[in-house]
Amino acid sequence: TAAPTVSTGTTVPPAAEPAPDTPELPDRGLHPPLREIDGWLQSDVTSLEELRGKVVAVQFWTFGCSNCRATLPHMQELYRTYRDQGFEIVGVHAPEFSFEEDVDNIVEAAADLGVTWPIALDTAKQTFHSWQEGTRAFWPRIYLLDREGHIRYDHIGEGRYDEIDAAVAALLAEPTGP
Repeated sequence: TAAPTVSTGTTVPPAAEPAPDTPELPDRGLHPPLREIDGWLQSDVTSLEELRGKVVAVQFWTFGCSNCRATLPHMQELYRTYRDQGFEIVGVHAPEFSFEEDVDNIVEAAADLGVTWPIALDTAKQTFHSWQEGTRAFWPRIYLLDREGHIRYDHIGEGRYDEIDAAVAALLAEPTGP
């Protein structure tokens, strides 16, 4: 098909089509604060604000959750692919059962599962519940934050890995500030 023309007779190229798996990435506003975090593992970072300028995946998970575990190969691939391009993952570990509250168990599980990114310890699940509206909260849940810390993507559960990958790539490709 021919490109549309404007009244001056000048040819206007057709708009670029987004990649088929790229989701809508509306700006949902600045992320909520991390509440009552008990500490951090595998990082010197102590807040999301320290990661401004990076695209950040915030994943709510717990090591005993089979659905959470099923997402880890994809998260590992994302980390390998994009870490050197300004991407970071923060795993907010919000335990479902008491054995998942023990820091030694979390450290051992992270090593066994190949979780190499920063882990924020949300033992009382204050962040887990404050980020997820309503009476239900989910493991796993991933939020993608843009370089300014705004939530641009939200996915509950497993799957949509191509879509998540495309969203990370799109956010990394967005122009940075002045």
